[in-house]
Amino acid sequence: MDTVVPPTASLRTQFENNIIRINENGISDSVATTIENRMKELNIPGISIAVFDNNEILWAKGYGLKNKENGETVNERILFQAASISKPVASVIAFKLMEQGKLKLDQDVNLQLRSWKVPENKFTIKEKVTASRIMSHTSGLGTSGFEGYNKKDSVPTLVQVLEGSSITNSEPVRVIQIPGESEYYSGGGMEVLQLLMEDVSEIKFPELAEALIFEPLKMENSTFQYPLPEKLNDYTSNGFDSNGKTIDGGYHLYPEKAAAGLWTTPSDLAKFMIALGKSYRGEKGGVLHQDSAQLMMKRVPGAGGTGIGIDGKGDAFRFRHTGGNAGFSCYAVSFANVGRGVVIMTNSDNGFPMNHEIVRAVSEVYDWPPMWMRE
Repeated sequence: MDTVVPPTASLRTQFENNIIRINENGISDSVATTIENRMKELNIPGISIAVFDNNEILWAKGYGLKNKENGETVNERILFQAASISKPVASVIAFKLMEQGKLKLDQDVNLQLRSWKVPENKFTIKEKVTASRIMSHTSGLGTSGFEGYNKKDSVPTLVQVLEGSSITNSEPVRVIQIPGESEYYSGGGMEVLQLLMEDVSEIKFPELAEALIFEPLKMENSTFQYPLPEKLNDYTSNGFDSNGKTIDGGYHLYPEKAAAGLWTTPSDLAKFMIALGKSYRGEKGGVLHQDSAQLMMKRVPGAGGTGIGIDGKGDAFRFRHTGGNAGFSCYAVSFANVGRGVVIMTNSDNGFPMNHEIVRAVSEVYDWPPMWMRE
């Protein structure tokens, strides 16, 4: 008797065998390869993917290794560092606090900050740093990103990250251009927002995320905590550099939580993307009020959305974010007008090109509009 292959499994198999190489000039190969072959070619140890449609996860699957030394493999429960995909999660928390009347999006952040203040300078004489500008990367703040810390290093506090200290490996967070003038991607700005959220709520950021996002959305394999909760500690993937070597200590620590500190799985991030899309459309089961989600996905002149990237028009209008920490490269995207999309998490510095190839393959197999940035 013939075995009947479920439709989702059949499409997944088609996807796994339909990876088209895209070279560094953006030119596509004429011959398809498998996901496993492409991982070997790009020296990517492990990948985890979740594909969703109609507000439901169609499938989630891991490929390759999470630990080369003992041969442990990736499955759908393995946690990866989400890197900058932490930013839209943090931004939704900020909007939640705004909805509760605790945080003012368009007010000078120094009026609500208590633990530390953004130093005034020649750029802030007329225009001020606001939460909205931070989330749209138009705040004028510098410090674009963070490299993380070895587990053996002393790890700075949030205020030390902002102010600068002898143990901090990033520049102090300062205003480097007139707020509101133009876009400048600032991870440092997200750390100002993190402190603002802690000051106005009197709750530490990891606990805020748990209460406002992870518990309501049943994201049981997600955390900003470090040390990691005991139930998740054995499920973390190591990160690998461009040569396939394990990051010293397995992975770096990121005290810059709102900018880069989220540990999660593609399935949990898919739940987040689904809930945010429901909010945008005004459907039941969202995470924000509809007007909040629509504000997030309204283009800021000269920039993207407020807290998340946006691309496309009409049926192809979508919200998305990339992520890159030491040893991890990730991508999450969803169409705004219907609950479908994909989340990809890799444990490699080489993951970005393959994220593009995977997104294109999913689009083609499922007959969806393009999902890559500006494609």
